[in-house]
Amino acid sequence: MTLNRRDFLKLMGGTAAVFGFSGVLLQGCKKAITEAAERTPVIWLQAQSCSGCSVSILNAAEPDIATVITEHISLNYHQTLMGGTGDAAIRVLDEAVKKQRKDFVLVVEGSIPTGSEAYCTIGMLNGKHVSAQEWVTELGKNAKAILAFGTCAAYGGIPAAESRKTGLNPTGAKPISEILPNAAIINVPGCPPHPDWMVGTVLHYLLKGMPELDEYNRPKLFFGKTVHEQCEHLADYKRGRFAKHWGEEGCLYLLGCLGMDTGCDIPKRKWLGGVNSCTGCGSGCIGCTEAVFPDYGKRGLYKHLTASLDEINGLEEPQIRAAVLNLRNGGSING
Repeated sequence: MTLNRRDFLKLMGGTAAVFGFSGVLLQGCKKAITEAAERTPVIWLQAQSCSGCSVSILNAAEPDIATVITEHISLNYHQTLMGGTGDAAIRVLDEAVKKQRKDFVLVVEGSIPTGSEAYCTIGMLNGKHVSAQEWVTELGKNAKAILAFGTCAAYGGIPAAESRKTGLNPTGAKPISEILPNAAIINVPGCPPHPDWMVGTVLHYLLKGMPELDEYNRPKLFFGKTVHEQCEHLADYKRGRFAKHWGEEGCLYLLGCLGMDTGCDIPKRKWLGGVNSCTGCGSGCIGCTEAVFPDYGKRGLYKHLTASLDEINGLEEPQIRAAVLNLRNGGSING
């Protein structure tokens, strides 16, 4: 059994055109995925994470995660999903290192602690605990591709918050790029990433090779536009209608929405099989796909901008938009 054309299109949310897949390629999709999966095992390491990325991919709808694992990829190792435990599981990692296998894709979830070898260990070899940093370093040398799933793996995320400036984070959490500075890494950020982004990136690599990446090494097909450009409230922004309080209609920018500075397609793709999005349900965007998450300088998350809403509401629509852009760039309502 393999992935049929209908399931493939559903999986990608109808965005096959974005991939540039031809009809011939789609017709041959089943055979291509099967053959690629047979020669491309996946080793998925969970480092300093909350397992949110794994939980997200478990919610993949079309096809479900059981189908992906058993029919479309060879998931050789995953701390949460694997059947084997103890020595049987660690042997998979050890053999991949010792045999210098070049045939596997390495997926890393979570930031890598560097403050001590005692932080975030994964199994034991010869009576010694092995740190996540050591596994990532050794496996990364031989992986044919490295995928950083989640903002923690891609940029440090919540475990590395403020440590970039103050050094107060005791674990010394770092993204994979700082552990393997010379490696070609595909970042699929998000807290958590959408399951389509993760499965879609793997499929793109198997079928077409390395996807086109942006300046943050994210696949452009998922992160090429800002949330603001695709937002359900874009019309409100253009009309100069801004919400003053949570629950009100209007653009959420003045309530701290970070959609202008955040790249991803959630407003169009939506969560839970197309049910809703962050901005659609009125929460605003927290910018979780960006390298600066969750610090965002003085902005913070859901921090109300320092502005007189009454003063803004007294302006004409073009002036309101100009005032918002001034505030976004750190200025005042009048520039």
